Amino acid sequence: MESQPQIVKKKETRGRKPKPKEEKKEEAVKAKEGKKAQQPSIDDKYTQWKSLVPVLYDWLANHNLVWPSLSCRWGPQLEQATYKNRQRLYLSEQTDGSVPNTLVIANCEVVKPRVAAAEHISQFNEEARSPFVKKYKTIIHPGEVNRIRELPQNSKIVATHTDSPDVLIWDVEAQPNRHAVLGATNSRPDLILTGHQDNAEFALAMCRTEPYVLSGGKDKSVVLWSIQDHISTAATSPGSGGSIIKQNTKPGEGNDKAADSPSVGPRGIYLGHEETVEDVTFCPSSAQEFCSVGDDSCLILWDARVGSSPAVKVEKAHNADLHCVDWNPHDDNLILTGSADNSVRMFDRRSLTSNGVGSPIYKFEGHKAAVLCVQWSPDKSSVFGSSAEDGLLNIWDYEKVGKKVERATRSPSSPPGLFFQHAGHRDKVVDFHWNASDPWTIVSVSDDCDTTGGGGTLQIWRMSDLIYRPEEEVLAELEKFKSHVVACASKPRES
Repeated sequence: MESQPQIVKKKETRGRKPKPKEEKKEEAVKAKEGKKAQQPSIDDKYTQWKSLVPVLYDWLANHNLVWPSLSCRWGPQLEQATYKNRQRLYLSEQTDGSVPNTLVIANCEVVKPRVAAAEHISQFNEEARSPFVKKYKTIIHPGEVNRIRELPQNSKIVATHTDSPDVLIWDVEAQPNRHAVLGATNSRPDLILTGHQDNAEFALAMCRTEPYVLSGGKDKSVVLWSIQDHISTAATSPGSGGSIIKQNTKPGEGNDKAADSPSVGPRGIYLGHEETVEDVTFCPSSAQEFCSVGDDSCLILWDARVGSSPAVKVEKAHNADLHCVDWNPHDDNLILTGSADNSVRMFDRRSLTSNGVGSPIYKFEGHKAAVLCVQWSPDKSSVFGSSAEDGLLNIWDYEKVGKKVERATRSPSSPPGLFFQHAGHRDKVVDFHWNASDPWTIVSVSDDCDTTGGGGTLQIWRMSDLIYRPEEEVLAELEKFKSHVVACASKPRES
């Protein structure tokens, strides 16, 4: 195929368009033959990880994907029960063209803490789908889905990025369920956000405080929209039924004409990057403040109240392209960045100046390949996760850096601040998302093209609370358990 080299180049750091099925088998065989020296070490590491699952995890579900997915996000919680909660899950299917690309809405059964039996959670088949994840609805997406972001005020509204200049807005509950077959017409977005002059593929964010959307693209710009006038008051009420996007016409089954979806022009366009903008995020407390990172190695802070030029520009935030950024939801001063230089850095915006001078207050160096995603924990202000092309998802706590307790418990080879390493993926971890409705529960997804020739792996997991709870709490619980054991042992048996 003539277009294939071009596609491979575009996705070289985030995942690739899958090969046709007959090519996949050949590629998988070649990969195994060409990596005979390396493959045992990958398998050995995975086997070792799997043997430790009952010790390290409170719960884990493994879901095999037929097609790679570049994005996974939690939607609203639907139901709470005694032993598990039901929650929406959004993911993408990046196909080879034999069937359409899709945005998938799934229902996930999230098992509650201390419910799953240790011997059961490690007994999964890597090639099987998880009984905890059920497809609920399919939206036929116009082009592959590179990024999904949900509106914090109502996570039934999601934005998607594809290989085009537009951002697409979907009211996922009102959209009809579609059957993804070759030749099927695309689902029609509820809104189309216009303003980019070139493809905008990955940089996408939605605001916590206002219904604002932010995007970055190959045109080196950051674009801001308000969708306030296009969503009904029901959008602020997550339990509401019916469509929450104002419609001029009834939502259609499918139409390829963009003109049939209402479009929204930008509220502002912000210029300051010299290369592609790779990620954007809002300040958690302000719809007017946001930041962006790009292939020019720059971290830029913007303030829409003072104009369209950078408020602060850090010229050399890393020594390579920047792939991701996140702003601490608990502390407006702390910003994380991840880069192709394999590191995560933490910046304090109070120490950044308008002339571009500013050093990170921490550098976290626990990955062996490019960092693709960083995200702060919604539960603990000092904890965050980072995923990378090395197949690892690391969990860090910056408060542990340099503390005596950490030095005593951490192995000498472990990087400062790293306290958990999820090693259940065998290829690049392209996205992950903390669950705000279920503390310490994470969904993560890997693009498995390099190891198996195609497909992906979705995992939903929660580490054992003995790992993150305060040491004094854990010791107190152990003492209580020992006392219980002693009391049971000394109790006279009935004849």
